[in-house]
Amino acid sequence: MAERSFKKEVEKLRLGAGETFEGEGILAVTKALLQAGVAYVGGYQGSPISHLMDVFADADPLLRELGVHFESNASEAAAGAMLAASVNYPLRGAVAWKSVVGTNVASDALSNLASGGVTGGALVIVGEDYGEGSSIMQERTHAFAMKSQMWLIDPRPNLPTIVAMVEKGFELSEASNTPVMIEMRVRSCHMTGSFVARDNRRPSMTVGEAAANPRRDVGRIVLPPAVFVHEVEKVEQRWPAAQRFVAEQRLNEWFGPAQDTIGIIVQGGLFNTLNRALELAGLSDAYGAMQVPVYCLNVTYPLIPAEVTAFCAGKSAVLILEEGQPEFIEHELNTLMRRADLQTGIVGKDIMPRAGEYTGQVLRDGVVAFLRAYAPERAPESLPAPAAEPELAKAVPGRPPGFCTGCPERPIFSAMKLVQRELGELHVSADIGCHLFSILPPFHIGNTTMGYGLGTAAASAFKPAGKRAVAMMGDGGFWHNGLTSGLGNAVFNQDETVTIVVDNGYSAATGGQDILSSRARNDTRATNHPIERAARGIGVTWARTLSRTYDVAKMRDTLREALTSPEAGPKLIVAQSECMLNKQRRERPLLAKAAKEGKRVVRERFGVDPDTCTGDHACIRLSGCPSLSIRPNPDPLRTHPVTHIDNSCVGCGNCGEVAHAAILCPSFYKARIVTNPTRWDRLKARARGAVIGWLQRRHAQGIAARAF
Repeated sequence: MAERSFKKEVEKLRLGAGETFEGEGILAVTKALLQAGVAYVGGYQGSPISHLMDVFADADPLLRELGVHFESNASEAAAGAMLAASVNYPLRGAVAWKSVVGTNVASDALSNLASGGVTGGALVIVGEDYGEGSSIMQERTHAFAMKSQMWLIDPRPNLPTIVAMVEKGFELSEASNTPVMIEMRVRSCHMTGSFVARDNRRPSMTVGEAAANPRRDVGRIVLPPAVFVHEVEKVEQRWPAAQRFVAEQRLNEWFGPAQDTIGIIVQGGLFNTLNRALELAGLSDAYGAMQVPVYCLNVTYPLIPAEVTAFCAGKSAVLILEEGQPEFIEHELNTLMRRADLQTGIVGKDIMPRAGEYTGQVLRDGVVAFLRAYAPERAPESLPAPAAEPELAKAVPGRPPGFCTGCPERPIFSAMKLVQRELGELHVSADIGCHLFSILPPFHIGNTTMGYGLGTAAASAFKPAGKRAVAMMGDGGFWHNGLTSGLGNAVFNQDETVTIVVDNGYSAATGGQDILSSRARNDTRATNHPIERAARGIGVTWARTLSRTYDVAKMRDTLREALTSPEAGPKLIVAQSECMLNKQRRERPLLAKAAKEGKRVVRERFGVDPDTCTGDHACIRLSGCPSLSIRPNPDPLRTHPVTHIDNSCVGCGNCGEVAHAAILCPSFYKARIVTNPTRWDRLKARARGAVIGWLQRRHAQGIAARAF
């Protein structure tokens, strides 16, 4: 159950020649694949191209009509290996994943693919997760492309260019017998626009036809002595062929005047931001009428020496705008200038930041600094001062990322803190997923994180430590890498690690996609394969499945048992509860509709009795739910503020469970809010109100009597 459905949008993929296609970048990519005659597609979900996989899944009926095979791969490595279908057959194939982490996972398959080369076009669509919106380490795909000699396309962010680069990417791959990577940045994935569509094409050969007519070329298999021939092929045949194709097809673009004393070379993905920076400097407008020559690299690797030297010739200086470091393009530009004996100065990281995303303000400041140094007559005299920091921003502290209201993972770490009170601090090996938020306040749990599904493997060094380490893992990470690299490794080495697998029922962190252990019925995929059964199948003997993570006391007791059990070998706790964010997305519209139709709707939420609350806030320290806050104490004799639950509460019950498990105050209460109540509901409410009112009056009278 993906968090977003594209059932309606994918109908646009049926548009034919001459019709106008409007939509997001990910839909445009899918349409381009179909127009290019792709034979198979696959990949692994992950921001920023999670929804591209959802588009593929929702478009599966159309893909089948065209004879296109879609595979929802178990990992990026599996997706990369699927491109082997293009090695011996004229099959166009495309796979997608989040980079650079996904590219790292797929590196074994990609290195082999790039070594032996391909016959059919092979396209790797990578979600380039870099900059302020990133959730991973700050690295770029460029280094991998250079290392393995795979061509890298970074399309200018507009839909016609993206579509053209996808289609030309297949042709470039076939012309040079080399797999091609195309970067889709976050903004490119979700920008909207339009382009003139072409008819979808059935693949010239389907995967079924290829399997029925097997071909074999031992020279494409990566074994000595063929690997030594592959290296020579890359340099002497494939690389020149790629450069010729890029130049002849004019995949790179030129903007602005033909002649000038200065110029700018920019990565395609940064073009729109550069135009805005030039507009702010008075050297362009919203339509891209640039007054400075700009060479836009839609293909950032390989560079085309003839194009570079032609652009730089006659200029005193050229600014290269290359995000991140090392500055690969800048280094190569300097080499090309020296080889061509051109004295054009290459200006880059000496005035531009060496690290960080090149936002509009960063590019504006860099461009102005370049102009002041090399064309002062065109530099603006002054720049608008940055907007003053709002007073609210000065007063309100930064809010770190954290668990959503009602998140079923929060009680797991509440239980862990309670166990640590008894057994002392634990080494907790964290993993990729929402549970990584446990490293932040109020839990402060988690020592390291090494990669998706690698929590248990990362804890494997602590076997001799005496105290068992705890490893975290999500259900998506379990099926991605954790079953074999984590638990399988722990069984083989008889590690003592306690692994907690957070089972949401789907891969919540990547968008709610179904996986093997999903409990939903899926018409095209096999689900309902329990995690505990898989773990026992590889030799785990101590395993427990808890079907409700909100039972903090049971979570605490089970974790304590796992940490103290005399049984040898790894321990597994499968903690099950649905992601509250996805659950609310699904249920709230249904409840709102039912209430609008006049049906009886019951919602649960929790509250805190301010007269009972002691104000020690242990509940907040052990929960951290965003709906928990504080308000002034109603008792004038007490100064500590009391705990308060605001209207964002979803009634998960975690705060009350924590209070019970930690033996805290009994100030929490549960209320049921009834919309469109029945007569019986109203009668019960009046009766309860009468009884409570009588008790309150009696209590007040007793206090008054004692006072006198």
